[in-house]
Amino acid sequence: MHLLHVIASPRTTRSASRQVANAFVDEWNTRHSDATVDELNVWDIDLPAFDGPILEAKYAGIEGRPLDETQASAWRTVRTLAERFRNADLILFSSPMWNFGIPYRLKQLIDVISQKDVLFTFDERGLNGLLGGRTVVIVAARGVQLGPDFPPDQFDFQTTYLTMWSRMVGITDVHVVSVEKTLFGPEQDHASRAQASEKARGLGRRV
Repeated sequence: MHLLHVIASPRTTRSASRQVANAFVDEWNTRHSDATVDELNVWDIDLPAFDGPILEAKYAGIEGRPLDETQASAWRTVRTLAERFRNADLILFSSPMWNFGIPYRLKQLIDVISQKDVLFTFDERGLNGLLGGRTVVIVAARGVQLGPDFPPDQFDFQTTYLTMWSRMVGITDVHVVSVEKTLFGPEQDHASRAQASEKARGLGRRV
């Protein structure tokens, strides 16, 4: 078994999403003692801008044209990043909510790797994901609590986006652990993290 942990918070040891995700990983590791874990921190890697040679390589591939040397080199970067997802049996996202969505660096990573014949393909049947059979776990941290004041169907562009992306690449086994109200003072923050960590450990015993 191989787990890919995609870390989207820049807060390092203070991150609520990362703390809860680590509780999941620790429990999951007890069931998979021979497993490997790959941490992909979107703030620590050099993510390419999706323009220039990468964009040209994308459309050359779609149109069936050969890539020149610069385009081929750029496309190898896409495939190298995507391979970390293809190698995983379980993909874990730990992400804060920024403006009711996901951090821009995580969105940039997704935009780079989500390419035809890399993570999905399409034909007369429509869109066909290439990562079927895998599991996704989303640990979502929020400073507020979604509910009457912030209805999830209007305000949640965090877990709904990551769930949509998972389905797009063929993954239907998706689990969400939320840690909310982290900006409501130290006491509430601690209680929220503890409660979410317990849920994460429980999930780690099941998936």
